[in-house]
Amino acid sequence: MTGDITAPGLGLGTAAAKSLARKVTGCFHLAAVYDLAVAKDVGMRINVEGTKNVLAFLANAPGLRRLDYVSTAYVSGTAVGTYKETDLDVGQSFKNHYEETKFLAEVAVRESGIPATVYRPGIVVGDSKTGVTAKFDGPYFALNAMSLLPSPGAFLRIGDGSAEVNLVPVDFVLEAIARLGAWDGAVGKTYHLTDPEPKTALGVAELLAKSIGKSFVYVPVPLPIARLAFVLPRVSTWLGMPAETLDYFDHPVHYDSKQATRDLARFGIACPPFVSYVQRLVAFWKKKHSEITRGAMI
Repeated sequence: MTGDITAPGLGLGTAAAKSLARKVTGCFHLAAVYDLAVAKDVGMRINVEGTKNVLAFLANAPGLRRLDYVSTAYVSGTAVGTYKETDLDVGQSFKNHYEETKFLAEVAVRESGIPATVYRPGIVVGDSKTGVTAKFDGPYFALNAMSLLPSPGAFLRIGDGSAEVNLVPVDFVLEAIARLGAWDGAVGKTYHLTDPEPKTALGVAELLAKSIGKSFVYVPVPLPIARLAFVLPRVSTWLGMPAETLDYFDHPVHYDSKQATRDLARFGIACPPFVSYVQRLVAFWKKKHSEITRGAMI
């Protein structure tokens, strides 16, 4: 059935909604707007009110056993240090409206009392085996910039380059959700679907440059200065990179994923290291970067 999470009753009509509610035993809720530059009103309508509409629908499903809700690791907002899977509100503020609205949606899930498993992926990239992706963002923005610059040459490094950049391949995320979503032991838990040993921002940049045969000297630029450069629309357009992305290259947070690592091990699943699949990501990017959108995903 096709509906609309921003509409009461999920836009199904009263009779259809009641009929479906009687049959539902589980729900995977992934519907959201994914855009770091999303306007607050759009994010609130889709991510927050949309989630509350789903929760209201599920509250009237007598046979419901569980909800599997896909959040994001970046509900951590401005939190620094180690952010645990049991953490949610630690007094953080937020770098953008995307983070804030996903945080508020996860709060609504927790407060609903519905048996739920929450998944918090890091920055999702292409398939680790094929490189295939439906959207080029995150580290692909760096690839876009590197492809435009001469080599040998200079490439800007935000901050000191030591901040972790948590990249996870889409096949790992999907397999983790599929396995944990079919296991009763996951109910009531929150999982960081993140790399337990992530590369630093500088480490990621060096691997990407090497993979396209380029050599750069990495010139440090303070984050506030980099933000000022992106005030000029032509900079963001030329690089194909929104200004909001900059914050993720210089934020000192580590996502503890002990619970996810332990529970996924029973199914033989582990997040592969970035170095093991970066060449496949780049090979797909080379073939398709002119064809795949870099816009918001809804």
